[in-house]
Amino acid sequence: MPDRAEFRFYEELNDFLPTARRKVSFAHAFAGTPAVVDVVEALGVPHTEIDLILVDGASVGFDHRLRGGERVAVYPLFESLDIAPLVHLRPEPLREPRFILDVHLGRLARYIRLLGFDALYATDYEDAQIAARAAAESRIVLTRDKGLLKRGAVTRGYWLRQTAPRAQLAEVVAALDLRGKFKPFTRCMACNGALEVVAKEVVAERLPPQIREDFEEFGHCTGCEKVYWAGSHYDRMRELIAAL
Repeated sequence: MPDRAEFRFYEELNDFLPTARRKVSFAHAFAGTPAVVDVVEALGVPHTEIDLILVDGASVGFDHRLRGGERVAVYPLFESLDIAPLVHLRPEPLREPRFILDVHLGRLARYIRLLGFDALYATDYEDAQIAARAAAESRIVLTRDKGLLKRGAVTRGYWLRQTAPRAQLAEVVAALDLRGKFKPFTRCMACNGALEVVAKEVVAERLPPQIREDFEEFGHCTGCEKVYWAGSHYDRMRELIAAL
């Protein structure tokens, strides 16, 4: 007969569970002596969302083996509670967060770049490519695909609850505590390249006549060479940033 353990998930981790299992303890059967992370992910919760697991009241690592009869409590990141003596399962936050987004999050990628963060995105990325590049470059994976976050190579990731791009941006900023780290208008929204100030005469021939007449200050992408100026869109973007 399979062994069983009692599980309880807390706070936003319940988003990954069917309604009947949210905010309650429930029994779950398993075979053999699996690592606790394998059982937790089989229940639907990616390891990237977890900061603490208690088994019978003791904090354990992802590789802890279950044998049956245990009580398992699973917690997300604690924002205000000091749990320093316990085993943290999330890696330390990056000093300068960098991101890689899945193929469905193109608009969100542009918004994140607007804030000045390095955010990779391409329409032809495969999940394996995203996971490998995230691991190699210490990037945070942003996705609506729970399966992508369950890949072993992914150590930092976040599953987006919102579906509208602007709501997703606000969600990411709040969840990853990005306020205070913004460097707006320093990165190209189109290609992720760095922006630098460029003299008007250098780009004058590339400007529409009215823009050439009305503006004196310009930015230039070092990657795709796109030219930026503070038109009406600039004010809209400033309002978007101020609302975060």
